Amino acid sequence: MCGIAGSINGSFVGEKVLASLFHRGPDAQSKMAYNNITLYHTRLSIQDVVHGGQPFCIGNCTIVFNGEIYNHQELRQAYLSDCCFQTSSDTETLLYMYIKYKEKMFDFLDGMFAFAILDKTSNTLFLARDRAGKKPLYVYHENNVLFFASELNAIKNAISRLSVDEKNIQFYLRSGFFYKQNTPYENVFEVENGTFWEIDLDTLKVKKERYFDMLNLYLQNQNIGLKEGLFLVEEALKKSVKDRLLSSDLEVGAFLSGGIDSSLIVACASEYRSNLKTFTVKFEGAFDESHLALLTAQKYGTKHTQIDISMNLKNDIETILTSYGEPFFDSSAIPSYYVAQEAKKHLTVILNGDGADELFGGYRRYVPLANGWIGFAKHLSFLTNILPKPHDKKSLYNYAYRLLSMSKKKGMDFYLSATNDIFEDVYSFEKSERFDEADVFIRSVFDKPTDDLSKMLYLDYSLLLFGDLLVKMDIATMAHSLEGRSPFLSKYMLSLTPTLSSTCKIKGKETKSLLRTLAKKYLPPELINQPKRGFEVPLKKWVEDDLKEPIFDALSGRSYSSSFIDKNFIDALLANKVNVSAEKRAKMLWCMYCLEVWRKKT
Repeated sequence: MCGIAGSINGSFVGEKVLASLFHRGPDAQSKMAYNNITLYHTRLSIQDVVHGGQPFCIGNCTIVFNGEIYNHQELRQAYLSDCCFQTSSDTETLLYMYIKYKEKMFDFLDGMFAFAILDKTSNTLFLARDRAGKKPLYVYHENNVLFFASELNAIKNAISRLSVDEKNIQFYLRSGFFYKQNTPYENVFEVENGTFWEIDLDTLKVKKERYFDMLNLYLQNQNIGLKEGLFLVEEALKKSVKDRLLSSDLEVGAFLSGGIDSSLIVACASEYRSNLKTFTVKFEGAFDESHLALLTAQKYGTKHTQIDISMNLKNDIETILTSYGEPFFDSSAIPSYYVAQEAKKHLTVILNGDGADELFGGYRRYVPLANGWIGFAKHLSFLTNILPKPHDKKSLYNYAYRLLSMSKKKGMDFYLSATNDIFEDVYSFEKSERFDEADVFIRSVFDKPTDDLSKMLYLDYSLLLFGDLLVKMDIATMAHSLEGRSPFLSKYMLSLTPTLSSTCKIKGKETKSLLRTLAKKYLPPELINQPKRGFEVPLKKWVEDDLKEPIFDALSGRSYSSSFIDKNFIDALLANKVNVSAEKRAKMLWCMYCLEVWRKKT
């Protein structure tokens, strides 16, 4: 796990670039220049600690690489037996795979990665990201200058005059994330997941190609039922855990909550590693699952640590939010930051359960889609015009009201109502081409010949997982030089789960049905039917108490948010004179506050 950067035709201060990525790679910092290109690398040493330094060269090719290739030893035996290896690092394996197979190599790689390869033979720069987008890669491209880096803050530090793209800011305010390749800045883009770019070093002409799109798998026959699915998922999960556990020169531990995702990972990992270190976190004011996690730890004899965390929000909040380099809405980034900070005191590599909900159907919002309730609810949607608005987020009434409300919507309106639901049904934004782009994409997915649950799973994978959840964990962990590994996002799981029957995911009102069935084989019964919680972030309390003063200071008067949202509405929201639930009010204020903190630092 590392930080990477590079420039073409740029005159950037190398020390400044390396310093901005130091937290991603505190063990070594280096660079290499060739003609009009410079490559930078900061290293967090995990595989081949002694010989795995970068930039790494083989013949006319040089690579800087952030991530891990978990099956690289298998690749050496199966596809690179004629190569003469000088190290035991996955970096060398990856570069040989490129030299021998070019873009065909992606068919074989299981890992999380963002890398850049300078190919002197073709005079090109080759950029690529993994299937899910676990490892980030941003590119600034304007006129004859190109700069890429692992983080937006590194680009901001290198390019002194970045212009804000207000279409993307408006999209963020309404949705809580940035749409696909877009960022807060003009001429700065993300390389999308499952995609590679090939850049001509003379002309800077860019060729983009997607090598993996999960939608193609969802459009195939989903004919794998529960019995076969259980066998295949168990097999894939064990291999994914084993590879992520053993491909490290450093000790690997695991996060362990009271949920089935992380608990299944610990159960599988315990087959390959005795005395596995596991960590459960307990927060002030949050739901306490430590007693459930302890049951799994005791069952598998792990070396278990409970970490009690108290958050100093007033002192830390701006540091946490600005580490993202963009306005970042997901409030669970706050506890994630503290969790990573504490875990780093014990080890450098840790397993987590990221991706399970988006692949296996872990959210309540999937239930209506799987059961055809949307069509029925549409006939009763007129009731939202006369019923009082809900004021209890966790109530059945709130669930029913939201279902009625979103049932009469289409495209982006439907998707945002079903997911982050920040300003929906309360405030109407001006029309925007970015809204139109997202609406066209979402409608195109819902027009595909597959079931509605699969469509929503694909949209969450493409938009929320990519634009929110993976960003959150990458920044939260790497801010503390901690590597997080996600077995549920392996090549094998991403290829398998779309081919499972939807009844394996949602059965009646039961979410993650297949995983719950598998859990009965491995986990204490008390864990099986626990509801999905994630981090129970007390956002309402933060907005009304802990952070009330900085939020009011940021949004009172002429705020940046008032460039996009009517100031009278913002003032009414601050004065608690908008007829919405306290939780929805907190989300709207939080979304704008995150924008203000980012804007202050730009």
